[in-house]
Amino acid sequence: LMSKKSCTFALMQRAVAILRFLLVIAVVLELQSCSSTKHVPQGELLLNSMKIDIEDNDEISALEMYNYTRQQPNHTVLGFAKLQLGMYNLSGSDPDKWYNKWLRRLGQPPVIYDPSLTDASSRQIRQALINKGYMDAEVRVDSIRNDQTRKMDLVYHVKTNTPKVIKSVALEIEDDIISDIVRSDSTLITIEEGDLFDRNNLDAQRLAISDRLRNHGYYDFNKEYITFFADTIEGNDSIALTLVVNQPRPQPGTEAKDGTPVKTLSHEQYHIRNVYVVTDYDGAKQGLNMEFADQDTICYKGIYILNGPDPYLRSSVIYSKCFIQPGQVYNSSMVDNTYQGFGQLGILKFINIDMRPVGKIDGQQCLDAYILLSRGKKQSVTVEVEGTNSEGDLGFGVGVSYQNRNLAHGSELFTAKFRTAYESLSGNLNGLINNRYSEYAGEISLELPKIQFPFLKKEFRRRRRASTEYSTSLNYQERPEYTRIIAGFGWKYNWHRRRRGNVLERHSFDLLDINYVYLPKSTIDFIDDIAPTNPLLRYSYEDHFIMRIGYTFSKTNRRIPTATINSFAIQPSVYSLRFSVETAGNVLSAFSHLVGQHKKGGAYKILGIQYAQYVKGEFDYSYALNFNDRHSLAFHGGFGIGLPYGNSSAIPFEKRFYAGGANGVRGWSVRTLGPGSYDSRNALTDFINQCGDISLLMSMEYRTKLFWVFEAGAFIDAGNIWTIRNYENQPGGLFKFDSFFKQLAASYGIGLRMDFTYFLLRFDLGMKAHNPARNQEHWPLIHPQWRRDATFHFAVGYPF
Repeated sequence: LMSKKSCTFALMQRAVAILRFLLVIAVVLELQSCSSTKHVPQGELLLNSMKIDIEDNDEISALEMYNYTRQQPNHTVLGFAKLQLGMYNLSGSDPDKWYNKWLRRLGQPPVIYDPSLTDASSRQIRQALINKGYMDAEVRVDSIRNDQTRKMDLVYHVKTNTPKVIKSVALEIEDDIISDIVRSDSTLITIEEGDLFDRNNLDAQRLAISDRLRNHGYYDFNKEYITFFADTIEGNDSIALTLVVNQPRPQPGTEAKDGTPVKTLSHEQYHIRNVYVVTDYDGAKQGLNMEFADQDTICYKGIYILNGPDPYLRSSVIYSKCFIQPGQVYNSSMVDNTYQGFGQLGILKFINIDMRPVGKIDGQQCLDAYILLSRGKKQSVTVEVEGTNSEGDLGFGVGVSYQNRNLAHGSELFTAKFRTAYESLSGNLNGLINNRYSEYAGEISLELPKIQFPFLKKEFRRRRRASTEYSTSLNYQERPEYTRIIAGFGWKYNWHRRRRGNVLERHSFDLLDINYVYLPKSTIDFIDDIAPTNPLLRYSYEDHFIMRIGYTFSKTNRRIPTATINSFAIQPSVYSLRFSVETAGNVLSAFSHLVGQHKKGGAYKILGIQYAQYVKGEFDYSYALNFNDRHSLAFHGGFGIGLPYGNSSAIPFEKRFYAGGANGVRGWSVRTLGPGSYDSRNALTDFINQCGDISLLMSMEYRTKLFWVFEAGAFIDAGNIWTIRNYENQPGGLFKFDSFFKQLAASYGIGLRMDFTYFLLRFDLGMKAHNPARNQEHWPLIHPQWRRDATFHFAVGYPF
């Protein structure tokens, strides 16, 4: 039973929480109490609300139909509070005063009801349904006018009625060659019997056929040559569909006097005659007249390279990125591949490919290809200043980076970085120089825009659009108790491709990644004091060696908004998937067995240092459902597992999983949760034990825009980490199938974000809901305590 004093304290905490909630409600109501029609002109009405009611079809989304409306009410927060309108209405009538301008810029002006836009919205919704196959769709609008409040509410009543269904699909192609090309691919015809008569699908079918024909030499073919004839029977909802590929129309003035064509035209395949690569193209001066008389011309393997006064790219590099070859039949994919190939060269600022018909040569239609390149800046230097706060220890750092984007005339990217930092001021400046809390780090990397590997054929390397990266790093750390040096070397390959549906796939393959940790000076007392019986902590501060190989795959349908995107105002759903796997120590283990090496201290060693041997895999998936441009619901799930074997009894500390933090279960600070039911009492001493071999994380977050750059979020997180073996220093951390779900920690909270387009600042407040730790309150959701259960996070970017 609680004492009287603790009971009173708990009641006071709940009272404070209730007062805070009431204060928030009061502020919102105060903003809304300002007349919402304050800035609505006399005789006009405020568009107060709008609803779309789909009466007879559960398959049609009302949220999707909102994208076709021409006028929508002012934005609401949490479905009822028009916060931006309230901010705007706080401004006075004089628009020239600075505070009125400021309030209006933060807010949103009232949306004035416009009957013409309502009619246009009704027509747009009906047309969208017709395009989906609902030819008999009906849209009726109820306008609810309130002259006393000067507001208008709209309700769009939508009836889709019975859709038109495709009964049969026939092809009518006069040109035999084109007919063979189309019919040879059974997957090309995507419209099937039983599909709705969806015009969007029909248009996608036209694009698919025209793309295939352009990939077979038909340079001037486009989807306008493809038409559909729909044969409908009165009183029947079935449609007999005929796809027709038309022949070219004769040019005006070439018909006979009676209007008949002089001769029948047909589509023709095009061949590439010449390829010109202009390395110093200036669109402002040269335009598209293609006059390059002052250029230095080189013929390299059949390609003409026109250089300016400074040939900044080697001819072999240009050839390796050019997939348009003289004498070939035109193929639109060769143009796309050339764009992507030259896009790998960081020295280039602008790339354009102009295909120019030159008429018939030896009975073949021919094209000349002009590849126009403009170079960007070769070198750059950046300086970064940062501040840190680790468990109350303040710090600062300064970094300098140098980049050369064309080191050896092959668009090689050379990067050199140097960073120095000082941490642990602890709120005062005493001992700023001599307390040995310093860090110095340097990194050098070289990225080549090609695959670099012995014994590979040149043609194979040219066809694979991948980059090779070499890197080496050195980190020198000074602390009062020890000095540590961390050295690394990496050799990796990166490549990506854009698939159908605007899906971007990225691949990264670490062929070799070496990390070596060396302590040239370390007080024995320090290790004995902090870790007399803790092998995990001793391993973190002793010399160790990791030689690993890894692969990472990621995939997303997130698209970058452009002027060409004309589907929806927003992307209805966005997903991202990431998978990675790595293993270490296998090559070294094979070498140890090959040379007959004997174990020392129960493990094989190289250069007197035990090397790590393990396998580790991770999987992450996130999905965001965008209701409109202001409200979304995001989900995230992540799983990871690591297994030590052979030469290791535990995974290296830096490779293990941890829980909590701004991107984890946000009711806990980073590295203060788990593993399992481990009872942590001191974050400064227990953090070394709060790591694991298995990780599980699930999150759900609602996001809404408020006003100006401010956004709000509400979230629920659940997850934890576990060990794969029963380690003595981590009691309760072992993963067990019959009980792990009882050890899932849970938290909830709210957040405030500031979206500056190029970056987002995030402030999240998480509260513990379920705490699986032994000897601690298991259900803080029922018995909350502010100091014990609240955790504040600051981060850059969304958590997922």
